[in-house]
Amino acid sequence: MNDGFLKNIADILENARKNAKTAVNLTMVYAYFEIGRIIVEEEQNGKNRAAYGKQILQELSEYLTAQFGKGFSVGNLKNIRQFYRVYAHDQIGETVFSQFENLPVTKTGRRFYLSWSHYLKLMRIDNADERHFYEIEAVNSHELIVVEYTAMCAGKSRSFDEAVTLAE
Repeated sequence: MNDGFLKNIADILENARKNAKTAVNLTMVYAYFEIGRIIVEEEQNGKNRAAYGKQILQELSEYLTAQFGKGFSVGNLKNIRQFYRVYAHDQIGETVFSQFENLPVTKTGRRFYLSWSHYLKLMRIDNADERHFYEIEAVNSHELIVVEYTAMCAGKSRSFDEAVTLAE
């Protein structure tokens, strides 16, 4: 059999697997955003917000872990809640990513382009302009650019302004 034929079939399957993984990951990002929204709304309905919020997360963690297994610790649920808080009113220039027009849109009009692990790192960046910069860079380069940001915060790399200058 022709090696090119075999390689072509293998490449198609590899690409399909990669696309499926990306689709599942993006679906989970949107699910986490919605879960975060529901948690925040439920907490805001509580009387003693701090104590009520802690109770909600603990009960939800126990319930989801029983239903779905690992991945729903109180710490992860805090990340999901924080994800919603950071991105609920955060808009990135949608025209930057016109190739992603078919992605879903949240109720707040936000599209997500990256994996959950990207957003876990990005949401640690307080400055929205910096966060957008690294999100755009990560989408364009298909790499976890925010690792460099973490190094910058530790004073081991370029500043954000230097990175922006180099990118221009």
